[in-house]
Amino acid sequence: MKKYINRLIAPTALLISTINPALAQQTLSGYFVEDYTYRFQMNPAMGNSMNFVGMPALANMNIAMNGNLHLTDILYNVNGKTTTFLNPEVSTKQVLSNLSNVNRIGADIKLNILTGGFHAWGGYNTVAISARTAIDAKLPKSLFAMLKEGIENKEYNISNVNARAIAYAELAFGHSRELNDEWRIGATMKFLIGGARMDAQLHNANLVLGTDNWTITSNGQINANVKGLNYELSTNKTTGKEYVSGMKLDGTGVNGFGIAFDLGAVFNPDFMPELTLSASLLDLGFIGWSNGLNASTDGEHTFNSDDYIFNVDDKKPNSFKNEWQNMSDNLATIYQLNDMGNTGSRTSGVGATFNIGAEYRLPVYDKLTFGLLNTTRIAGIYSWTDFRLSANIAPCDIFSASANIAEGTFGFSFGWLANLHLKGFNMFLGMDHTLGKLAKQGVPLSSNAQANIGINFLF
Repeated sequence: MKKYINRLIAPTALLISTINPALAQQTLSGYFVEDYTYRFQMNPAMGNSMNFVGMPALANMNIAMNGNLHLTDILYNVNGKTTTFLNPEVSTKQVLSNLSNVNRIGADIKLNILTGGFHAWGGYNTVAISARTAIDAKLPKSLFAMLKEGIENKEYNISNVNARAIAYAELAFGHSRELNDEWRIGATMKFLIGGARMDAQLHNANLVLGTDNWTITSNGQINANVKGLNYELSTNKTTGKEYVSGMKLDGTGVNGFGIAFDLGAVFNPDFMPELTLSASLLDLGFIGWSNGLNASTDGEHTFNSDDYIFNVDDKKPNSFKNEWQNMSDNLATIYQLNDMGNTGSRTSGVGATFNIGAEYRLPVYDKLTFGLLNTTRIAGIYSWTDFRLSANIAPCDIFSASANIAEGTFGFSFGWLANLHLKGFNMFLGMDHTLGKLAKQGVPLSSNAQANIGINFLF
């Protein structure tokens, strides 16, 4: 029975293993840091004091993980050895007490391939070519309970298993300018080139496992937009119907186009020059995808063990051997997805982000400021929010830095950024979620980890 339940979540596992982690945020720790080169990517109204050109591929590399499902929730130490939560020496109570009702994990990468900024046309202008990818998953606690307990006579509701992945490139053109002594505004137009998108959903998977009767229902689907992707099919021996047994990727390439906008404003009131207010709305746009493939259970499937009557007579149609084969094949249909064919094109948003910030500069020491920033990611069931309080300092012309604490959807974190901007050269390093303990393989034990590094040339 357990192998069938594992296959119920196969669409999610397949999605996660098919596309590499990929939609990254900027380093929020740099939002209030003076002369941090990439503030314009968090608020397009923010310009730089100098022109710059980024080092190809290393101008602004941003890698992030976030979630409330940590490596320490999956791996445990038993008698000095690392093992999984399935080890019988790890109690069910211990495992489940560490998990949330809804467990989330995501991984983001943003790579600025070519970037630059310059003063012209009455303001500050930016150009960037970037690669962006993201993956997110949501898993209910009941899924881990079922896997840990090994199928006991009880009910398991492992509905609402969700996972998605998206990869695309963007070509961005930005412009910002001062309207007057108080207001500065900016906007960025982004042309998007779609690479791949997949979305797996297990809407319903309810298992009522009694001593004398099993009733199982399921309803799931995969929507994919990947050029060169085809489903591999097999045939169910009892029903004679074909089902999706795997995926095959025959080449890849451009698979969609879209457009998005960043909008931003900065307000520095005359009546309180120490205060600066700012707001921005990022990635407001969409991608139109082609080569759509859909695999689905085609509605809700139900299995009931009472439908089968075994006969000890081997010559009867419902002999034990025949009926067991029928039962196994029909049980398998609860997770088998049908190839629903090419669904053509579809449009999806890329997920917008809203930033709102307030910064206060100390009158007695104007090189020190305090900032409060709220960032909200608007992405349906994968939305999140972050509140960040920072202290920011620029003690000299060549160095600026920030230290901050944050609380939000994924818990508490400590962040920092150090920014060196010498004549003709800029380098920065920072983390929104400072790495804690690492596994022996160098993997963070917490799923909240982020690193940002960049090298740029100033002129």
